[in-house]
Amino acid sequence: MLVQVNLEDSWKKALSAEFTKPYFEILVAFAKEAYSSEVVYPPARQIFRAFDLTPLPQVKVVIIGQDPYHNPGQANGLCFSVNEGIALPPSLLNIFKEIQMDIGIPTPGNGNLERWASQGVLLLNATLTVGAHSAGSHQNKGWEQFTDAAIAALNERRKNVVYMLWGSYAQRKGACIDHTKNLVLQSPHPSPLSAYRGFLGNGHFGKANAFMREHDIAPVQW
Repeated sequence: MLVQVNLEDSWKKALSAEFTKPYFEILVAFAKEAYSSEVVYPPARQIFRAFDLTPLPQVKVVIIGQDPYHNPGQANGLCFSVNEGIALPPSLLNIFKEIQMDIGIPTPGNGNLERWASQGVLLLNATLTVGAHSAGSHQNKGWEQFTDAAIAALNERRKNVVYMLWGSYAQRKGACIDHTKNLVLQSPHPSPLSAYRGFLGNGHFGKANAFMREHDIAPVQW
């Protein structure tokens, strides 16, 4: 059965085979039931926002998160990102600290990373939905298979992409990435539990922009 998905055209074409697979039909049924019976984040219209804001041909950088924020008003479909007016979560604050240490850009006034996504930074959570106040509650429902397919499609179709894999979860998810045609940067996660074990000081943002300049790609304005 082909499940209809409202997805940006380039990603929809690349991932079309997923829509006919049994797991995806089960996943869509699960998501519809969850949104109709409980509070789920992000808002349904933002589930695929990472893809919508960063079409496949425009991807320069990939950052992989685990699942959306689960408190009210936070999740907006982009990993690590929160809506304007929401306090910066600890991991995002550490990301901004590293950017300031690395390339001198001060912490911005809000944590909405749409400005990155519009420049070609794919901010992809492994799991695209979550129940309110219940971290990880929508894991192992099929989202991980779908986002694995997205990473594989990008790896197959593109080169000279920078992958920032923070923490063991993201590193396992990025195992398929071809290191010979892309820049793969790995470090501990920006969580307060691990940021001081190697995330802070990893230099990923400066390295990413240097790589892009070397390959005649416009660097990201972080």
